[in-house]
Amino acid sequence: MMSEATKFTPILLGSDMNVYGMARGFYEAYGIKSIAYASDQLAPTRYSKIVEVRLVHDFHDDPVFIETMRKLQKEVFNDPEGKYLLVACGDGYAELLAKHKEELSEHFLFAANDYDLFKKLSNKVSFYETCEEYQLPYPKTMIITKDMVQDGKLDRALPFDFPVALKPANSVEWLDIHFEGRKKAFIIDNLTEFNVILNRLYEAGYTSEMIAQDFIPGDDSNMRVLNAYVDQNGNVRFMFLGHPLLEDPTPASVGNYVVIVPDEDEGIYQTIKAFLQKINYRGFANFDLKYDTRDGIFKLFEINLRQGRSSFFVTLNGFNLATFVAEDRVFNTPFEATRYGRKKAANAKVWLGVPKKIFEEYAVDSPDKRYAEELLAKGRWGTTVFYDKDRSLQRWVLMKYMFYNYYKRFKTYFSVK
Repeated sequence: MMSEATKFTPILLGSDMNVYGMARGFYEAYGIKSIAYASDQLAPTRYSKIVEVRLVHDFHDDPVFIETMRKLQKEVFNDPEGKYLLVACGDGYAELLAKHKEELSEHFLFAANDYDLFKKLSNKVSFYETCEEYQLPYPKTMIITKDMVQDGKLDRALPFDFPVALKPANSVEWLDIHFEGRKKAFIIDNLTEFNVILNRLYEAGYTSEMIAQDFIPGDDSNMRVLNAYVDQNGNVRFMFLGHPLLEDPTPASVGNYVVIVPDEDEGIYQTIKAFLQKINYRGFANFDLKYDTRDGIFKLFEINLRQGRSSFFVTLNGFNLATFVAEDRVFNTPFEATRYGRKKAANAKVWLGVPKKIFEEYAVDSPDKRYAEELLAKGRWGTTVFYDKDRSLQRWVLMKYMFYNYYKRFKTYFSVK
């Protein structure tokens, strides 16, 4: 709990699972209820006692976003002694905070990168150029523009064989693109299918580049996810590596992790830490990597300039995300040393975003799956959305229904890569 001198108001941007995880972190650490602003009410924050969601039509985009924030500053969050902490919980909101960083920072507290750096890292084309500049390993890549798709097909040969991974360079623009067969990202087995998808997405109005990559073989258990926080002075306050054992197979959500066990890798920690400091990064960072068995190297897929939707696994394991941003931006707690997540810490827990039975049935057998099963047997596990201090019949039924839906998703879409 907080004293009067340390009171502040967490204002979360969005209403998804990421928002609920952050709200839970603030409630667990400080006993305070968060306020969230969003365009739509999503299930993870519905019927909650720890976060109040306020809806504003088209809040996720300008000019509504910045006009609303100006109005809130004058009419709602206007106590001269008040401390108002903004936390972006999605790509679009993270971009809006970076875009309006100078204006909003006059009244609100938050962690955001300068807009030029945000654009450089959030676009996958310039991100891979940055990886090249700083000698960070990433998959063999070909950049495809709309002009390269002629008469419904790519006008040149790919520099690698199928299967090929295909994903949008601009993840924010991609949110508004809809067509038959749309996915968050694609794994494509042949040239005919490749050309069909390219043609459809550009006809649907997508204008940015597409990223074609050499597909790194292996199932979900070859993935890693790294979370970090860099404070206002450029100090990396924590780094936590997770080992995803299973991903959501649903086309619109492919790549979203649904089971994560703690992991560690000193090489990854020090390489990414040095990178974040060299580029003057600020705030939360979330990296996706995959281990390439062909050369024994972890390769970077992307960076999310925010905490990830599954990042509550970090809080679950004793690194409360809410405290890192609050200590940095609200309390100005001096930096002492970087904290690193450890695989077999005394409080290690498995994070589940699906029912246990789905994990047991669909996760590929591996030493880390067996480690996760050991933790489950000891009761050392948790979820983001089932929280003992935020219980009601309505919420329990909705969350159970949300989890139950995964049985159909996996039965319909799951296949081993």
